Amino acid sequence: MDLGIDGKIALISGADSGMGKETARLLLQAGVRVAITDLPDRTLPQALEELSGLGQVIAVSGDVTCDEDVQRIWAEVRQQLGDPDIYVNAAGVTGATGDFLEVSDQGWLETLDINLMGAVRMCRQAIPAMRRQGWGRIVMFASEDAVQPYVDELPYCASKAGILSLAKGLSKAYGGDNVLVNTVSPAFIHTPMTDAMMEKRAKKKGMSFEQAVDTFLDEERPGMTLKRRGRPEEVAAAVAFLCSERASFINGAGIRVDSGSVFTISG
Repeated sequence: MDLGIDGKIALISGADSGMGKETARLLLQAGVRVAITDLPDRTLPQALEELSGLGQVIAVSGDVTCDEDVQRIWAEVRQQLGDPDIYVNAAGVTGATGDFLEVSDQGWLETLDINLMGAVRMCRQAIPAMRRQGWGRIVMFASEDAVQPYVDELPYCASKAGILSLAKGLSKAYGGDNVLVNTVSPAFIHTPMTDAMMEKRAKKKGMSFEQAVDTFLDEERPGMTLKRRGRPEEVAAAVAFLCSERASFINGAGIRVDSGSVFTISG
């Protein structure tokens, strides 16, 4: 299917691995010129090398919790490619976990700063040019946790609920300028983040990695009817669609890519 975005420019945060990187891959295949960004101590150079044969792609390292870095990221992308028509906010961390009464203010603030305020800072840079040109797509990664919170991940859950609210508000504020803002909510995708979660679970429970995954699905995610972790490319397909001209009448919406994990029909 032709996505109708050949020649557009996209910036993707959190793109050194997993869902962000796979989104970059699909957009490049659709003819989009892509900038990927992530922390400088991650695998950004490897991601750039892997994607470079698919089209015009650049990498700019930076930290979304630092406003100076955010401004520099956007300035470098504008200089090398032009103003992005598309922004995908995939940067995020699991953050502080554990019993609510034992999670410190610092743990809460660090999680919110990356997952929610990082999106705020990046969208603040994205929107003005999109409004001027009368065309823009912003897709933010939320999570099943945003509407189905888990008691040992409350900072993460709250940050992702904030993403849903932020996206809905921005969609109302700028939809009239043809800047469309939507979310994608994955659940338990095969990424480095969930690998780390399962390694920790396996060590704690004295079991193999595969057993950790299987028992997590049975005990913690019973609604996931496919009984497996999702693949990053399965999420990226939904993101790429929302970035496209094919999604020209979708604004303020959310797509779940969660194998049925969320039990309710609302949210």
